[in-house]
Amino acid sequence: MTDKNDQSSRGGIFAGEDPVALASEWLAEAEATEPVDANAMSLATVDAGGVPNVRIVLLKEIEQAQKGGGFLFYTNYESAKGQELAASGQAAGLLYWKSLGRQVRLRGPVSREDGAKADAYYRSRPLGSRHGAWASHQSQEIASREQLITRVSEIERRFGDNPPRPPHWGGYRIIPLEIEFWANGEYRLHDRFRWTRSAPSGLWNIARLSP
Repeated sequence: MTDKNDQSSRGGIFAGEDPVALASEWLAEAEATEPVDANAMSLATVDAGGVPNVRIVLLKEIEQAQKGGGFLFYTNYESAKGQELAASGQAAGLLYWKSLGRQVRLRGPVSREDGAKADAYYRSRPLGSRHGAWASHQSQEIASREQLITRVSEIERRFGDNPPRPPHWGGYRIIPLEIEFWANGEYRLHDRFRWTRSAPSGLWNIARLSP
């Protein structure tokens, strides 16, 4: 019997010569099948003591040739993840789609997106989310929800319907030096292909991994 996911020659869903483009293709497929937030990505960082942290962020763009091919998300720079990203300069991400039985893992250095692209994305967010980015001191202790709501009200009065992007809020891109594509296989005989490069401008090497 031939497994429909048999990719011994790296054809089918694994075909292609650019892993960043392939990740975009997989995400586009998932957007048609996942019931909620196909772009939900687990983001892993490490704190000052070397202890890992992980949380879900929303992947907002997969950049192609630009900046070595970046996986872009937005957050508060002063949050726990923002501070950990600034300190280590490294991160890992995971996209998993149960509806497709696939996942993409990536690791590499991070860089800030703190310019026009961040401004444009901030303006595209719902007004309440823009106010919230100002009001929330993300990851810091807070006495009550009422205190948070009070801060939001203060921001609404201060900025009205056109708040500027906060200086503490913007984008981060992971520039992958490693991307792994995984597809579920019968009897847990999964298919895995790992792409690696030594630098963002380097050539990719590809290896099939045992499940």
